Amino acid sequence: MSAHSPMPRSAWIFPALAVLLFVAVTTTDYPFTLSFGGLGFATVLLVILFGTVFAAVHHAEVIAHQVGEPYGTLVLTLAVTIIEVALITTIMLGEKPAPELARDTVFAVVMIVCNGLVGLCIFIGGLRYSEQDFQVSGANVYLSMLIALATFTLIMPNYTTTTPGPVYSTAQLGFVDVITLALYGVFLYTQTVRHRDYFVKDMKDDEGREVYESGGMLLLSIALLLVSLLAVVLLAKKFSLVVDAVGARIGAPPAFAGLLVALLILLPEGVAAVSAACKNDLQKSINLALGSSLATIGLTIPAVSVATYMLDKQLELGLNSQATILLLLTFLLSMLTFGTGRTNVLFGLVHMVVFADFVFMVFVP
Repeated sequence: MSAHSPMPRSAWIFPALAVLLFVAVTTTDYPFTLSFGGLGFATVLLVILFGTVFAAVHHAEVIAHQVGEPYGTLVLTLAVTIIEVALITTIMLGEKPAPELARDTVFAVVMIVCNGLVGLCIFIGGLRYSEQDFQVSGANVYLSMLIALATFTLIMPNYTTTTPGPVYSTAQLGFVDVITLALYGVFLYTQTVRHRDYFVKDMKDDEGREVYESGGMLLLSIALLLVSLLAVVLLAKKFSLVVDAVGARIGAPPAFAGLLVALLILLPEGVAAVSAACKNDLQKSINLALGSSLATIGLTIPAVSVATYMLDKQLELGLNSQATILLLLTFLLSMLTFGTGRTNVLFGLVHMVVFADFVFMVFVP
């Protein structure tokens, strides 16, 4: 017998507010500056934008309940990827060029996910349950993909000779886009068809899941998900103005914009991942966390590459030596953490310390 849960009001109020805000600022041609009533506008914009992102993730989760794992996490991942591409391309191609934003955002996503989010989930799970287990085979697939894709997109551009780093030539970038999409496509096939059991802790429980929403509620969630994603895309331009203004006001380094975008797009998935860890479902936490990292590289980088090529803009991808060391340290720790299939509180704490070091180095490089 299926159970029905009512839709929270925020799930439709925030998308509606986002559309109304866009219409208002467009028709009035609002000149955003922090000195011209801009602080209040920036606050309203961020609240509505965060609320709309959470609404999009809620509707994606409603759809995910219908399709089950691991398809459910794919719905969430794709929804967040659309938001991410919209924000990155809008800020990169705005009045203040930011060719390094995609690199900074992808690197921030990997560090937030693999250290901050994974560390927090493991730490909380370790405190509540002492140890938690997961599918080692699935974690290995995630890590092998992450290491390969991160190397292609974030490290190799520094060591090519056709063009001086940290950029690829047009031919090199096109080749990397193709192999990145191909690898991600094979990963999706592996995750959803060929080796689906690698990513589901208990196949029997997954097959016996209940349907939580009615058909009408499912259709409504699909419609509101599309509206939410469209609203975020429409407000991306105003968000880019807020990022530029705030960064200039506090004297933040260029990497601050990438960190802010990464936090915005990862917050809803992060909440879902931590909630799963609290319920002793670390497998779902890993699927949400590492899946979002893969989608960021496998889908976002090719999409941004196409946009920059069409608009004749430059795309900087190569990391500096400091960030490269942090990335390699992250992958080494991840291999050790996910190598046994069981975690404890110390693994989580180590990852959280690495994440704290990353955030500190953004502001004090």
